[in-house]
Amino acid sequence: MTKHKEIKAATRGEPSYVWRRGQERRFRMILDAAEDRISGSVLDIGCGIGVYLERFAQHSQNSVGVEYDFSRAKSASSRCLTITCAAGEHLPFPEKTFDLILSHEVLEHVKDDQASLEEIVRLLKPPDPAKAHSGGRLILFVPNRGYPFETHGIYLGGEYRFGNVPLVNYLPRPVRNRLAPHVRVYSRKDLEKLFERLPIQIIKKKTIFGAYDNIISKWPRFGKALRAILHSLENTPFQFFGLSHFWVVERVQSD
Repeated sequence: MTKHKEIKAATRGEPSYVWRRGQERRFRMILDAAEDRISGSVLDIGCGIGVYLERFAQHSQNSVGVEYDFSRAKSASSRCLTITCAAGEHLPFPEKTFDLILSHEVLEHVKDDQASLEEIVRLLKPPDPAKAHSGGRLILFVPNRGYPFETHGIYLGGEYRFGNVPLVNYLPRPVRNRLAPHVRVYSRKDLEKLFERLPIQIIKKKTIFGAYDNIISKWPRFGKALRAILHSLENTPFQFFGLSHFWVVERVQSD
């Protein structure tokens, strides 16, 4: 990977290009959390080249993707998917449009995460008391500050260093942010603060580990054992060290 591509991957995220165990596991989590909303109107924010959006299209009446990077949006569009090129802070849709919104490892890259969340909640359908329908849901994945590695690389001595860097996220936040100004990382309290004034209720808060498909491809027996051990920790206090937060949030107000 060239230096330019490394920096782009760090600042805008690296989308899923192939469908492996990790993507399949997360998609099952999305389906379970979405409940019957998956058959309605679905928005995938930061959809990359459309790998998850292709799966949504198999379940929903109307699935739409938003991607900030034009080349990725063009690639997704070439798969006959409905794509809009836009920033997360300015989503070009009417309010109360979607039954389900996915933000998968995207919020950490936007310029204004609070504004992006407000836009998402604006687009979620509110509950309809006349039909006994619950509100639309956001399914959110973001990096966990408790994970022992910063996966987006760091800037050191004015030079960008690509790769997983240990213990950076455990540094005091001003120091951590100087090393990794290109990407945010979230504690549970950080997320609670972002949501505290929005008309939502939190349905699920969980921290999950990765699937470690790359490790398994090189060292299958070790990688599978590592994955099994780490996944078993997700229902214990050791989930604090997980790779990503997985939150499910539901709109609760009509106004």
